[in-house]
Amino acid sequence: MHAIFVVGTAGSGKSLLTLNLAEWYKTKGAHSVAVNLDPGALNLPYEPDVDVREYIDLQEVMENYSLGPNGAMILSCDLIATRLNELQDEIDELRPDYAIIDTPGQMELFAYRESGPFIVKNLRADSKAVVFLFDGGWVSNPVNLVSMTLLAASVQLRLASPQIPVLSKKDLVKNLRDVIEWASNPTALEAAVYSSSPAIESLLSRGILRSLVRLGFGYNLIPVSSLTLDGMLNLAAALSRILRAGEEVED
Repeated sequence: MHAIFVVGTAGSGKSLLTLNLAEWYKTKGAHSVAVNLDPGALNLPYEPDVDVREYIDLQEVMENYSLGPNGAMILSCDLIATRLNELQDEIDELRPDYAIIDTPGQMELFAYRESGPFIVKNLRADSKAVVFLFDGGWVSNPVNLVSMTLLAASVQLRLASPQIPVLSKKDLVKNLRDVIEWASNPTALEAAVYSSSPAIESLLSRGILRSLVRLGFGYNLIPVSSLTLDGMLNLAAALSRILRAGEEVED
């Protein structure tokens, strides 16, 4: 089994991409399952094959621990790690080729609490990858792209797994070519930051950008549309290079 964790900021399109990836692999003849790890999810665009909400009820956590919604969500995400064996058993019973794992909407609860890295490390799989979503509606501004690049680098360090950067909602990005060039060309990004930002903000963003470049972090974004499925082939190819050493799934 190959495990794919879909990670990104709230509203970046994680659940839709989970749906589309699971369906993509099915059309290619592979057995894929969708796994929901968000105990606070109210409505999902797919029917989870494995659902953490079967084990952790947010309302019950609020009542049992006398917590408000935010505190209950934090505790619920921490409790996921305690149910990993049950989740693993459910996944193994389905015997999938690919498990597409939809992580909590509040990314910081997964990436920056201990439970997230624990789950990524200890979930049994032949190989693992993290798909990090760069929200297209947000990173169309060069300063925002620098901020998201810093966040992606931080998440990669926390989860310690191969990471694929995806530009979600490509349909909404009017300056798509610019964003792709900024992400792959630090010089172009620095010039865009310098020309579009007030002096202090620009200097801060340029300093962060140069530090990231020195550390070797670079991002060739894969633009993907969850509406038209444009870009899914490129994403699947990138995942194949990591998960299956370049082997394609069955036709």
